[in-house]
Amino acid sequence: MSVVAEHSTIAHTSLGTLRGTLEAGVSVWRGVHYAQQPVGDLRFRAPQPLQPWSGVREAVEHGPLPPQGRSFVGGGRDDPKMRDEACLTVTVWSPDTSGALPVMVWIPGGAFVYGAGQLQLYNGSRLAANGNVVVVNVTYRLGVFGGFELGDLAGDFSDNLCLRDQLAALQWVRDNIAAFGGDPKRVTVFGESAGATSVLALLASPSAEGLFARAIAQSPALPLIADRDVRARQAHRFLEIVGEDPAKLRDLPQKQLRRAAGQVQLESAQHTPTLAYGLTHGVDLLPRHPIDAARAGEVLPVPLIIGTNSHEASMFAWGKPPMLPTTVAGVEHYFRRKHAGAKDRILSAYPAFPRRRALVAFGSDVMFGAPTWAFSDAYSAHAPTHVYRFDHTTWTLRALGLGATHGSEIVHIQHSYGSYLGRRLHPLGRHVQPSVGRRMQRTWLDFARAEIADWPFYDTERRLTRVIRSTRDDTVADPDALRRAVWEGLY
Repeated sequence: MSVVAEHSTIAHTSLGTLRGTLEAGVSVWRGVHYAQQPVGDLRFRAPQPLQPWSGVREAVEHGPLPPQGRSFVGGGRDDPKMRDEACLTVTVWSPDTSGALPVMVWIPGGAFVYGAGQLQLYNGSRLAANGNVVVVNVTYRLGVFGGFELGDLAGDFSDNLCLRDQLAALQWVRDNIAAFGGDPKRVTVFGESAGATSVLALLASPSAEGLFARAIAQSPALPLIADRDVRARQAHRFLEIVGEDPAKLRDLPQKQLRRAAGQVQLESAQHTPTLAYGLTHGVDLLPRHPIDAARAGEVLPVPLIIGTNSHEASMFAWGKPPMLPTTVAGVEHYFRRKHAGAKDRILSAYPAFPRRRALVAFGSDVMFGAPTWAFSDAYSAHAPTHVYRFDHTTWTLRALGLGATHGSEIVHIQHSYGSYLGRRLHPLGRHVQPSVGRRMQRTWLDFARAEIADWPFYDTERRLTRVIRSTRDDTVADPDALRRAVWEGLY
């Protein structure tokens, strides 16, 4: 007997009824609030629970993006343009509202300064349709309103606001996703860059227990997590620049606050790679840095996929940012700030230094590779762990000399080839999906359904890693052994 999926656009949540829309056989709800909007007296405070409503709320249009500057990731004509602090929303895609399907919750990246779940690059419709899963994209506070730590200031300022927003969204999923055809006991949380950093922080946060069963971290940037003392100094420097009492921060205009936080960001970049935006450990919500938490066994032991791209820093190297050492001066400055005694040992793993490929590799490892290797080693002792390295390079990236740069895997997992960035990475992807995209999306979906079968677990004895190439995937033991070894013990 065949089973026909139900495509209702009405969802009866625990708080009230939502009406979405139907697009290409998938039900979609946009602009769904998962907490009270953090405006007025709620600015800089932890997200507060929603109040129930009567009647039917329309959930057809996207909510606003968090306040942020322009970025190429969200530069498409179909991407939302409105920005506002009232940004705590999710987008939900469901192929079958009558089911109890696996759920995939996407946490977007952007260095805790840029990004949003509404961007077309992250469109979850193809994941939902191809995998028969419910997809939820989360939008959370960024920049000075969410990614900048003010928790140590006098007054009612909550720490780790962006992480608290993500937890509130996951709690909303737990309590309401059944109304959209999802199973709250089969939730996979996944994200890229700052989103992946958040995933690892969630694994290390006691508050996340029971909110998800699986996790995927694509190119986490763990140096974006700093200790409480560092964040407190940055917060007080922020106050100096603003020139106001903490009690007045809730009433100041966005522009003034954003400009002051941006100045602290530029100053903190001189202390590579500790940036002003990011997460804070040493507080109740995140007691330990995720690497230390994994070493101590104080993590949520759920199955994990984690990995990086082979040329993470190549795109950033174009702009020579001071926070990422991809120039000779940047590398020298890095060693003056950190690991000075290990300089010769570390650089021995980059024999082409100071040529560009060595500088890109070094910058990639500082921000992405080395901390990911350290976390994988520690976490794999406590939970099933799969590690990958993404090597696929499009002809457009090859022509630009970028290789498998940061974020270039996203279009293959989401099949968002029609997005602004997707069209530039894979101009023909909308018509002929590359095999790497079919393989990656299938693997991520199999993992979310607990059906992955042919990917060996990672451990510190062999460090088996899936190397994802253009036409095939290979399992390789410790593929970056020389570089990994020189960083061992430094993160």
